[in-house]
Amino acid sequence: MIELWNEALLEPILNGLVWLSNIFGGNFGLAIIIITLLINLILLPLTWKTTRSMKNMQVKMQVVQPKMQEIQKKYAKDKQRQQQEIFKLYKEQGISPMGCVTPMLLLFIQMPFWIAIYQSIINALPTTPEHLFGLSLHLYSTPSIQEGIPPNSHFMGMDLSQPNFLFVMLVMLTMWLSQRMSSVPSADPKQRQQQQMMEIMFPLVFGFIFIGFPSGLPLYIVVSNVFRMVVQRLVMGNWGNLPSLMFWQKKPAAAAAQATAAGTTPSMESPKPSKNVASDTTKKGAKEGKSLHAKKPEKKRSPRWKLWK
Repeated sequence: MIELWNEALLEPILNGLVWLSNIFGGNFGLAIIIITLLINLILLPLTWKTTRSMKNMQVKMQVVQPKMQEIQKKYAKDKQRQQQEIFKLYKEQGISPMGCVTPMLLLFIQMPFWIAIYQSIINALPTTPEHLFGLSLHLYSTPSIQEGIPPNSHFMGMDLSQPNFLFVMLVMLTMWLSQRMSSVPSADPKQRQQQQMMEIMFPLVFGFIFIGFPSGLPLYIVVSNVFRMVVQRLVMGNWGNLPSLMFWQKKPAAAAAQATAAGTTPSMESPKPSKNVASDTTKKGAKEGKSLHAKKPEKKRSPRWKLWK
């Protein structure tokens, strides 16, 4: 089993990293990025299929949203009956209650590659004699690979063989953004609350785990998360729930509430006059006011008065 693991994942990734690092002048960080993109391209069909299923789930959830609200109002006092009716509605529309955890499946699928990348980093950038001996066991005899030893462990001023808190923060941030982008909002308040808790706890747990790992592994995970977000953008045609994080953009509900408070609606607001038009109107009014004060209108005399005069 160990030999199969070494031949199938560890040795190809390790030698690929050393070979790419030799090609790019010993830049081991750039080699990790290229290997990450190649692995994600291999997994692209699975990522694409999973992302399309998430998109279909979001469309179905939007369709059943009004019906779910009716069920919640109708059975507000009977929570058990409410859950039964909601699951019945899910079954009729072909919605899986576990659809919210679909984005996390891709993370678990990539775990074998995480382990292989981790073992490759500690072997390619040995910090102990044991790791150096492991490198000699798994390294191919190809001259272009042998010449790449030892690779340069520094990338953007950071040592990839040592833990780095900045990369850990980037792992948590990109994981949270990826989940936020692909999450399917639930109409059930309890499920929505659980979903929000998972969106927060999942990145925190992984960030805590990677604190003591060589920073080359968090670099791999950050690039994978960004790649997956780009794929989700291509499949879904939008950034999912990410626009709601833009604090400078007003939500439609908030804009409508402000318009209602002001006594107008956004679609029926009268256009504001430009500064030039306003100034011209003011000047014209001032001139007319002066002319009225300067010259009072004469009183009209009746025809009888003119004849007598």
